[in-house]
Amino acid sequence: MLFNSIDFAVFLPIVFAIYWLIPNSRIRLQNAVLLIASYVFYGWWDWRFLSLIIISSLIDYVVGLAMHREQVQLKRKLLLLISLCANLGLLGYFKYFNFFAESFVAAFTFFNVSFDVSRLNIILPVGISFYTFQTLSYSIDIYRRKLEPTQRIVDFFAFVSFFPQLVAGPIERASNLLPQFNRQRHFSYELAVDGLRQILWGLFKKIVIADNCAVLVNLVFADHTAYSGSTLLLAAVLFAFQIYGDFSGYSDIATGTARLFGFNLMQNFAFPYFSRDIAEFWRRWHISLSSWFRDYLYIPLGGSRGTQWKTVRNIFVIFLVSGFWHGANWTFLFWGFLHALYFLPLQLASKNRQNLEPIDRNKVLPGFWDILNMGKTFFLVVAAWIFFRADSISTAFDYIVRICSLSLFSMPEIGVTKLIPLIAILIVVEWINRHEAHGFKRIGFPTLPMFNNRIFRWSTYHAIILLIILLGSEPQTFIYFQF
Repeated sequence: MLFNSIDFAVFLPIVFAIYWLIPNSRIRLQNAVLLIASYVFYGWWDWRFLSLIIISSLIDYVVGLAMHREQVQLKRKLLLLISLCANLGLLGYFKYFNFFAESFVAAFTFFNVSFDVSRLNIILPVGISFYTFQTLSYSIDIYRRKLEPTQRIVDFFAFVSFFPQLVAGPIERASNLLPQFNRQRHFSYELAVDGLRQILWGLFKKIVIADNCAVLVNLVFADHTAYSGSTLLLAAVLFAFQIYGDFSGYSDIATGTARLFGFNLMQNFAFPYFSRDIAEFWRRWHISLSSWFRDYLYIPLGGSRGTQWKTVRNIFVIFLVSGFWHGANWTFLFWGFLHALYFLPLQLASKNRQNLEPIDRNKVLPGFWDILNMGKTFFLVVAAWIFFRADSISTAFDYIVRICSLSLFSMPEIGVTKLIPLIAILIVVEWINRHEAHGFKRIGFPTLPMFNNRIFRWSTYHAIILLIILLGSEPQTFIYFQF
């Protein structure tokens, strides 16, 4: 079920009404409603894959209880290993089997040795990378004694399958989300209104920005040799806005929807294209995944402690694994490798934490050096996105070579007259809210009364809704559903 579909527009109000008709004191019943709704939401794609969520949830529920009771460290490690093998085994089979099989064949073909390995027609279950990491964090935190397991199986199953963030995150930690299933939730008008604002902004980013960029991006990347360098560069920039609008738009809708039910999810995007260096970009892009790898991979490997060689090794490990998490293709690995190269000089020069806060709140416009640094960072990110979007590494390199031709100075062959003002709206609105939890938190300019009143706010809401209606086409699948 897509967030930007009629099905979801009918589904959400029904679940919302049933949920809040239940008295606040009946927490278990509310959780059961959310669990059933989540399974309906997920089963809308393919009900068969519900078995995977149920199996994963059941394994980690049982392992969590057993690990908490067990005092012998070796047995606790074995229980954790069961959770790791079960979850990563399912993920590896459905997501990576064909990749490893084809790579195996290609490696031996290089030495003129042929193998006949059948390629399985495996359908990738939607969201498996997200809920797998969510359940893994639960087991690991119990093993580390940072978390006590829940005794209530319905609460745990609802936590794993919570429909707003089930398919594409944020990848929630049990320490944040699970306790919210164990306490009374009271309807808050202010929280619900803020959630609706965030949903509206997420729909704008997905339907108006991402889907309209996708039309031109798909056209150019389908046959990049037919276009000039200027067109290729423009398509790469548009893809940067497409993937941001698509993924952060999903996160906004997910977080806003969760607020309607009295839940607070973590912020997954913090206006990453306003970053002044790559380190800041990764603190602001897909925060739930980057922080997961930091806490469960980078720090256990030693982080930046120890020798310089170990620091370099750990940086490459975390970025390569991040790339591989995105999919079974060498392009994603190279995308991760490229970001490791970007990040390494900042780490070695101890400048990776020099931009921890957003640009000064009191600045109406960024300063010269801020603009220069943001532009440089955006350029590096766009270059890496080409590898992320291309079908192969060789195609990506050819794409970049063609950008760097004399045709770069020609007029682009695709029209973006409609997109430029829309992207400008996105940038301006999010710049105003760069210190807020989401891009539509505050509407208007506090220092200008005429742009900071009820009439202006409601006019803005109606304008955004009108743009969504007028510029929306056929609903397109969110990019990160494939991961």
